[in-house]
Amino acid sequence: MGVGWTEVIVDLSFEHLDLVVSASRLVCPATGLDGPGVVGVRDGLIEFIEMGAGGIEHLTAHESLVVEDGILLPGLIDLHAHPAVSGSKFGIDADRDLLPKGSTTVLSQGDAGSRNLDRYIEETIRGSRTRVKLAVNFCAEGDSNPEGRFLSLDEANIDECVAAVDRGGDDVWGISLNIALIRGADIDPLELMRRGIEAAERSGKPVMFGATKTADIPLCEQLALLRSGDVMTYCFYSGDGSIVQDGRVLDCVWEARERGVLFDVGDGAAAFGFNIAEIAVAEGFFPDTISTDYYLHHYSNKLSHDVPHIVSKLIEVGMTAEQCWPRVTFLPAQVLGLSDTIGRLEAGAVADLCVVKLRDEVEPMVDSRGEFRMGRRWRPVAVVKGGVCVLR
Repeated sequence: MGVGWTEVIVDLSFEHLDLVVSASRLVCPATGLDGPGVVGVRDGLIEFIEMGAGGIEHLTAHESLVVEDGILLPGLIDLHAHPAVSGSKFGIDADRDLLPKGSTTVLSQGDAGSRNLDRYIEETIRGSRTRVKLAVNFCAEGDSNPEGRFLSLDEANIDECVAAVDRGGDDVWGISLNIALIRGADIDPLELMRRGIEAAERSGKPVMFGATKTADIPLCEQLALLRSGDVMTYCFYSGDGSIVQDGRVLDCVWEARERGVLFDVGDGAAAFGFNIAEIAVAEGFFPDTISTDYYLHHYSNKLSHDVPHIVSKLIEVGMTAEQCWPRVTFLPAQVLGLSDTIGRLEAGAVADLCVVKLRDEVEPMVDSRGEFRMGRRWRPVAVVKGGVCVLR
């Protein structure tokens, strides 16, 4: 049995623990821990980490989890998904679709703009057990319009966006600036970029950037406008405007990384090509963060799509699991500015935990072009959010 739950009542070393987790392998990229270990949880926080194979018989806890053949990680952090109770054509239920799959913290990419921010905060951020942060859509209507974003430049209002970011306070991470598939006629994508980045400059926030999906505007021109700390998502998109051209990663992509621009996967349904990822990884160009872009399409079509699944795809293109774990825990926590409290297994950190296990079966994994790779998949088998078990 890989994961087992029991009630534990024995003589205590730490009083009144809510949960004790014993793992044959505990991995924390933030602190470098890797080996057998025990995590004690009390009042939603990690009380202690004890490395070694000493077991839990000497501890008293209301509940116990024994991980025999999986890996205990910090709760996973999905830097690009679409949690939204209402108001977004992409929206899904974070507590139903993301949290049980290991993602204890999620960044919404533009599910609300300046004109529906307050409702989003009340309904989705306050109403979810999952920790949800928001990248405010630079399109004032967010993703509420089924016809798409930016029907006119009225929706690209810098002052409105700055005011919304300020109003959102700590619930807002930054600004979502996606210039693909603009609906308004004669709107210059680079003008939208300039306006969005001005709003970010005035707000003191980063942007999550989605590039054009055509070759009309060279990717290098778009990257040149991004700043240190900005994030380009869909980094392994395989169509026109890819980061790989003529069989190699563009020089301007490497230069952007040197300037501090970050690159995120954002797999989605149309933004991941094995061919692009294989070339990039072979050159040593790894994504900074690994995210799903999970949205209504995946839920409606009952598609398997979660952070461990995307990790499995990246392993098939040449990364190792050890290279992937930081990119779904500590590194996205750093991007969010929350690395002191989440994305780590350490006394005083929030008790967000995820247990993943590698399936025995070899199965197909598909990219946005319909190409397959065969491999073993990681899957979540237990999840703890704030000290409370949500998947057993």
